[in-house]
Amino acid sequence: MSKFPKGFLWGGATAANQYEGGYLEGGKGLNTSDVMTAGSHTVPRRITWKNEKTGETGYTGMGFGSDMTFPEGAVPAVLENTYYPSHVATDFYHHFKEDIAYMGEMGFKTFRLSMNWARIFPNGDDDQANEEGLKFYDEVFDECKKYGIEPLVTLSHYETPLQLLINYGGWKNRKLIGFFEKYARTVFERYKGKVKYYLTFNEINIMDMAPYMGGGMMDNSDQAKAQGAHNQFVASALAVKAAHEIDPEIKVGQMLAYAPLYPYTCDPADQILQLEMSQHTLFYSDVQTGGFYPEYRLKEYERKGIVLDDTPEDYELIKNYSSDFLSFSCYGGHTLTTHKDVEGSGGNFFMGVKNPYMETNAWGWATDPACLRLACNTLYYRYRKPIWIVENGIGWSDVKEADGSVHDDYRIDYLRKNIKSMSDAINLDGVDLMGYTMWGCIDLVSAGTGEMKKRYGFVYVDMDDEGNGTLERSKKDSFEWYKKVIASDGEDLD
Repeated sequence: MSKFPKGFLWGGATAANQYEGGYLEGGKGLNTSDVMTAGSHTVPRRITWKNEKTGETGYTGMGFGSDMTFPEGAVPAVLENTYYPSHVATDFYHHFKEDIAYMGEMGFKTFRLSMNWARIFPNGDDDQANEEGLKFYDEVFDECKKYGIEPLVTLSHYETPLQLLINYGGWKNRKLIGFFEKYARTVFERYKGKVKYYLTFNEINIMDMAPYMGGGMMDNSDQAKAQGAHNQFVASALAVKAAHEIDPEIKVGQMLAYAPLYPYTCDPADQILQLEMSQHTLFYSDVQTGGFYPEYRLKEYERKGIVLDDTPEDYELIKNYSSDFLSFSCYGGHTLTTHKDVEGSGGNFFMGVKNPYMETNAWGWATDPACLRLACNTLYYRYRKPIWIVENGIGWSDVKEADGSVHDDYRIDYLRKNIKSMSDAINLDGVDLMGYTMWGCIDLVSAGTGEMKKRYGFVYVDMDDEGNGTLERSKKDSFEWYKKVIASDGEDLD
């Protein structure tokens, strides 16, 4: 039986840099996502740059591995005659009433969205907040209230005001702790009574793989990534402290990118690899949710010669103001091996090997019916705090038929299996699961590839990979299916 607890928060999730658009409207400043080009499954996204002294321009990688290099004097910049998906995205900025009405029609209990930091503080370090930006989110939250939808707000989702990178080097600089605390306090005070649930940094562990996206940094060194993560931990703790002081009803959670890791063989070397890769992920939740730096990470820093710029007060804050709940993304598991003769497989930011027991789509994403149950058990019983699945879904090349219909049975099948998996975590394992927000509930731009072709939503948006289209919205078959799931509180999955 698919019984879900009373008050379970069904909904959908989006991110400003992939969905909001209006990139220079309403007094908004530039952020790090505004200089990222489109890409595809085979062509990576790029960061464009300019040297103001010489006039030279170019582009570099996004920081996966060692592919991010900037010439001396170059800084990320918007270039002419270049398409940047975040500038329009799918234009929630001008369609928010229509989109939230669709969510209301489906029966959403919650809507996860991110606020654009540079819409509130255009340069990140401004003395005063941008009132026009604050008013925009006031209108969004008022619209949510009209339909009984509880907002879940991410404060920083792969976006840092660009001037904080240019002037301070991004999150490797401790000054950003204070700038973020001011931003968080401004938001908590402004929307007191309108927003109860917040997340600080989206998929905070992306810092290890893509420090530009996760930390607004041009520095890809291990030292910079460690310092950037530490500064975000302290900033998150200060945000929790501020929220509880401003309104005890506010709950501030962590957001972790998580995937069950499957050793490909019973070779002990594969088991050790699985352990080590798990530590890379769980380090971030051990600190932000558990409230402590684990010894295995400190040993790694010692081996690498990493020395943090920290204070004793940092660790008191981390201990005393850990996250109120743990949220996470999970799209499927990754299969690992030390063996070299195994076919590789792609996915979102992480490369593993192909699992012979799973079906995959064109982007290498696997349908993994067990992933949510496994993830819920690992995370809940490690920290004993409420958990929330805030990203789960499947990207596909949806086709809009001549009559306007979009038949996405593959998405329904994927979600059916995943909802059953989290139902098992609740009913068989006793996990305290707060809610489920399916990723990209209205079509948006893919973070990993910058494409529109890789669609996620229940609602189709007319926009292509080059930014052409009417932005007209239309329902897919999955729209009515998810509406039925919510109405039955997860019991009717047919």
